[in-house]
Amino acid sequence: MSVVDVAIRKLLRADDRHFELDVAFASTQRRIVLFGPSGAGKSLTLRAMAGLLTPDAGHVRVDGRALFDHAAGIDLPARERGVAYLFQDYALFPHLTVAQNVAFGLHRGWLNASRHTKDERVRHWIDALELGGVAASYPARISGGQRQRVALARALVSSPRLLLLDEPFAALDPALRGRMRAELLALQSRLDLPMLVITHDPADVEALDGHTIEIRDGRVGHD
Repeated sequence: MSVVDVAIRKLLRADDRHFELDVAFASTQRRIVLFGPSGAGKSLTLRAMAGLLTPDAGHVRVDGRALFDHAAGIDLPARERGVAYLFQDYALFPHLTVAQNVAFGLHRGWLNASRHTKDERVRHWIDALELGGVAASYPARISGGQRQRVALARALVSSPRLLLLDEPFAALDPALRGRMRAELLALQSRLDLPMLVITHDPADVEALDGHTIEIRDGRVGHD
């Protein structure tokens, strides 16, 4: 059984332009890398997997569970998919502390978490990702690497079945990228959590050493 099985089609129109996404791949590996240039359709694929974009046809399955199946009329809400999405810009809330941002991953709707949250899951991930010293700080007051770890903690606090990462190293300076790649690989190995990363950087592809799938012009290229 494939850990991840995706076959989706989506036609997007804007004014007189259109883009057709027609992506299909399946993998039993725990680490998958979608590689290709900007505008190839990588982020659209991740959004469809996470439930943030509805394909016109096809399916998305994780561990045999259908998250989306157009023919069967299945389209689970994002909250019910068990898929965590790490946005390229991390999408942290500037008015919430590090601890509140992590706790937000456990809340439905737009209810802000308390500044004094005592949820053990929040404390676990703050400690696991070495964020205890900045737990009461706001995103603007911490480093780029720390912001990425906050976003990861928020993604992991809800115990997802799959972690999706959209260009996770693009916003980091070159000196930090190598360390954060190593940290991400170590964390993924420790959790044994399926992970799908998208990137346009060949150095990421080499470092992540996963099942690499190339996407160009909305389609999967040949290996």
